[in-house]
Amino acid sequence: MLKRVPSYIGLFFIYALSLLPLEVLYLFATLLYWMLYYVFGYRRAVVSNNLKNSFPEKSAEEISSIEKRYYKYLSALIFEIIKMSTISRAELQRRFKFKNIEQINGYFERGESVLACSAHYGNWEWGTLSIGLSSKGINYAIYKPLSNKVFDRWFNHIRTRFGNRLIAMRQTYRAISESKNTPTLFLFGNDQAPPHQESHQWRTFLNQQTSIQLGMEKIAIKTNRPIFYLKVNVIKRGYYELECVPLCLHPDQFSQHEITELHARLLEKLIQEQPEYWLWSHKRWKHQPTQ
Repeated sequence: MLKRVPSYIGLFFIYALSLLPLEVLYLFATLLYWMLYYVFGYRRAVVSNNLKNSFPEKSAEEISSIEKRYYKYLSALIFEIIKMSTISRAELQRRFKFKNIEQINGYFERGESVLACSAHYGNWEWGTLSIGLSSKGINYAIYKPLSNKVFDRWFNHIRTRFGNRLIAMRQTYRAISESKNTPTLFLFGNDQAPPHQESHQWRTFLNQQTSIQLGMEKIAIKTNRPIFYLKVNVIKRGYYELECVPLCLHPDQFSQHEITELHARLLEKLIQEQPEYWLWSHKRWKHQPTQ
C-alpha cells in the first residue's frame, strides 16, 4: 500500500490541475515545452533519429523545425489528457467534432458491427473518449494495461467516462466472440511496435522496415466486418475533427496483408503531411527484422 502513495499523490495533483480551464493549462504547456526540450532534453535523441530516418530528404533545419513543433504539441497534449478527468460532455463536443459518423451509425442501425483503427496522432485520447458520445453502438477500445495499477485504473476511468468499454489486447478475440450478436465497434491502435510474440508483418513504413500488427486484419477477414480509419485532423490548439474514413468495407474480398498495407499507406500519408502530430518519442523502430 505504501508503494502506491506517490501514485495517489500524483493523481491528486492531476485532478486538481484538470479543474483549471484549458486556456490556463496551455500556459503550463508552454513552460513544459521549454523544460522537455531545452532543460531535460526528453528523448530528444529518439525523436531526432526517428525523424531523420523517416525523412532522409529533409535538411537539418527542417528536421529541427519539426522536432520543435512536435515538442510544443506534445506538451499541450499532455495537459489535454490531464483535462480528461473533468472535461464536460458539452466542452468535449464543442472541441471535438465528428465527420461522417453517420456511416458507422448506419451499420449499427441495421444491427451490424464495425471495426475501426486509428493511431497515436493528434489527440487520440479525446478521439477515443468522444466515440462514446457520437457512436450508437457499444464501443470497445483495445488497450495495453499499464504496469502501474493505480494509473491503470485512473486511465480506465477517464477513458470510459462517456460510455466506452476498455478491452485488454489479449482479451480482444474473446470479447468479439462474446459480443457477436450485438452491434459493436472495436477500436484498434496499430501504429505502435507489437511484442515479438504477437502476429505481425514487416513492411516499409516511413522509409524503414517496420513491424505492423496483423490482429485487426485477421479479425476483419474472419468476421467480414467493415473497417473505418478514424482520422484525427488538428484544426487549431484544443480543437479537432475526427473523420470516419472507409478503409475496407468488404474485408473478405481482400487477400492476405492487403488491409494492413491500406492502413499503413493511409497513416504514412497523414504523417508526411503534418508530422508534428505523431508520437515520435516512442521507440517505434527498436526492433529490426535481423534481431
